[in-house]
Formats: sequence, structure tokens, C-alpha cells
Amino acid sequence: MADYVPVENLDVVKEIVAAHKDVPGCLMGILQETQEKYGYLPLELQSTIADELQIPLTEVYGVATFYSQFTLKPKGKFKIGVCLGTACYVRGSQDILDKVNGQLGIATGETTEDGKFSVDATRCVGACGLAPVMMINEEVFGRLVPGDVADILAKY
Repeated sequence: MADYVPVENLDVVKEIVAAHKDVPGCLMGILQETQEKYGYLPLELQSTIADELQIPLTEVYGVATFYSQFTLKPKGKFKIGVCLGTACYVRGSQDILDKVNGQLGIATGETTEDGKFSVDATRCVGACGLAPVMMINEEVFGRLVPGDVADILAKY
């Protein structure tokens, strides 16, 4: 997992904005790079971006909340994605997702209290032949049944 810049360090986001602010339509790129460096886009970072670009915070917030690639809350060290694409879904991926959530005691879109795991439902990850599929960070687990979940999570 990447080591993220602490949110208290606003110098990094200011440098990102300064490097891109003269490019028309730069907000998306700034948000992407900022999330890459910090791991998420809390209101404090959005406010700094708005101030540095001299645009309303509502504009930054609107973009950050419209696109699913952005997250306003920190994700876990291990990001779990359960594919709910058609091939995975018809082969039982909802049961896999329910088992993961139950095992971790959180709902889809949440992060465990210890910051170790976050769970999201994803769309097709391009491994339809292995359906149903779950990813933890970059590792793919395929042909899953609910009984596989506990052993997989125990590895992390």
C-alpha cells in the first residue's frame, strides 16, 4: 500500500494545484492527483483546491461527489472489491459480498474501524471466466463460494 501524505500537510495539494492551474479544465486532474497523494479527498483538501483555483468550494465538491473514482473517506489498507458485473452476479457474487460484509461487520462502501479493510461493490473487472471474482488490492480471487471468504480474509 502506498504511504499517503497526511491531510495536515497542505503544501502537497498546493503544489499540485500550482502545477496545473493554468490548464483549462484542470480540476479533474488536480482531484485525481490529490487523491493519489492523500488517499482520499476530505473537505479540507477540497477547500484548499477551491481557494487555490479561486473557484467555489461547491464546484470542487460537485465534481468530487459526482464521479465514483473519488472518495471523501479514507479507504482501508486492504481494498476489497467484489464484482457485481453480470457474469459474477449470476454466479453468486452477491452472496460473496454479503459474506465479506458479515465477516468484517461493515456495509458496502465502509471501512473497518481499525482502518484495515474497506469493501466496495465493483463492476466488471475483466475476469468473467473466473466468476464470481473478488479483488483485494491487486490480487484476484476467482471461482469463489461464500465458504472461501473467511480463509481469504485471514491471510490479511
